[in-house]
Amino acid sequence: MREDLMKVLKNPVFYVSAAVILALAVLGAVVPVAFGRVAEALFKFTTVNFGWFYLITVFLIILFLISLALSKFGSVRIGGERERPEFPFFTWIGMLFSAGFGVGLVFYGVAEPMSHFVTPPYASEEALTPAAARVAMGYSFFHWGISQWAIFALMGLAIAFLQFTKKRNGLVSTALEPVTGKNLLVKSTIDSLAVIATVMGVATSLGLGVMQMNGGLGAIFGHQGGYGTQLMILAFLFIAYMLSSLTGLEKGIRYLSNLNLGLALGLLLFVFFTGPTVFILETFTVALGDYFTDFIHHSLRMQPYLGGTWVREWTIFYWAWAIAWSPFVGAFIARVSKGRTIREFILGVMIVPPAIACLWIATFGGTALWYDLNAGTSIAAAVKTDLTSALFITFENLPFTNALSVISILLILTFLVTSADSATFILASMTTFGSLNPSLFTKIVWGLLISSISAVLLRAGGLEALQTASLISALPFTIVLLLLIASLLILLRKEPLPIRKADLRRFRRLEAASREAGHKESMKIKEDRE
Repeated sequence: MREDLMKVLKNPVFYVSAAVILALAVLGAVVPVAFGRVAEALFKFTTVNFGWFYLITVFLIILFLISLALSKFGSVRIGGERERPEFPFFTWIGMLFSAGFGVGLVFYGVAEPMSHFVTPPYASEEALTPAAARVAMGYSFFHWGISQWAIFALMGLAIAFLQFTKKRNGLVSTALEPVTGKNLLVKSTIDSLAVIATVMGVATSLGLGVMQMNGGLGAIFGHQGGYGTQLMILAFLFIAYMLSSLTGLEKGIRYLSNLNLGLALGLLLFVFFTGPTVFILETFTVALGDYFTDFIHHSLRMQPYLGGTWVREWTIFYWAWAIAWSPFVGAFIARVSKGRTIREFILGVMIVPPAIACLWIATFGGTALWYDLNAGTSIAAAVKTDLTSALFITFENLPFTNALSVISILLILTFLVTSADSATFILASMTTFGSLNPSLFTKIVWGLLISSISAVLLRAGGLEALQTASLISALPFTIVLLLLIASLLILLRKEPLPIRKADLRRFRRLEAASREAGHKESMKIKEDRE
């Protein structure tokens, strides 16, 4: 233990980032009201002045990754031509989904479309109408589509390429070396920013999950607990994800990821067949069409002429949240993606999880919309009052309500455990010079700090404080993502491209023809001599 402690303390990234997070946790615990006010002021400053920066950056990342997947570099295999995927496809997708935004999707799967239904994205749209329902579903698809996952894919690809192809450590600063150089101060600053952004992003997700679990327990037992109950849930989660971390990546996270995906698909299928199935299918089809039709408009939409706040409160929040998560999710995706080609990596990360997310929103959000539009329920009004209860209020209209609520709480629990377990592993790796086997001591330190900052944010202002924290921490890291694009281009241009099968066949034909011509020439010379 003492050797591990001394090794960790030699890394400035560890004590600088840990000190910043600890200071924030202490300030929030001692003066929660003032902490909340400062966070709110910073939130407003960043969204008002830099919202455009988030939108343009994410749009550029998408264009870059699609171009890269379609280019000649798409056939480059992460780890070398002889490497093959370490995990089966189902397990790989389960890991992506669990370590990514699984818990956020469960939280917002009903809450987001119903929120847009009652408060439309456009001021000209009348609330609680069929037209408002269509816009709500289309925008929900957009928010959970390829944009967020493009951020994760960029970070993951850069780290995976350095870690497995170039045999370097998996630090963000190492991925940026072609652009920023090897200056120790610069590298430590970048890695410290990555750690702080990760902690704030994961704390946001953990807080959302705790709030929803609390809402689910309230739906089952008829009484929702307060902050004390949230703390008890948080303490239970801390014990669970630290126990999971003891089993390592190969066992704990792998098994829980499979369980997560299995539970999610089971719940999805049940609601799909017991809910308004045809309406869900039609909603999915229409929303998918709206998603593709409005993609560029939504990607670059702001409200400078009307002075509204809707885009800042939803789209910009989501992009900032994803950017804050990107060091952690990217590093984790990199760790489980060795052996896949760049094309397979990009398309897998940017298509499969978003497709599952859109199907989830169409099923759960579509069910809630159908009941409000056709059965006279008031799910939207209830969601407006308490966002955390959205999923469980919807279950009241389906058979086996309590069983569905219990399964959903279990799903949220496993999502949170895998997310926090993965986060402690990645944070420990980031602060031990990129080690693939960080010590238990380092994992415990980061596990405690994640739970502490989550508890502070819940105390300081609940959902608003959680959203604020993730957005503020993401701003400096947005610049890092743009630099990663330049870094990847520099690295890939120096990488020898694999010989395609068609090229190999052509080469072999030419070689055979050359040998045949040489043989004929030698036979002719022999005949002439005779």
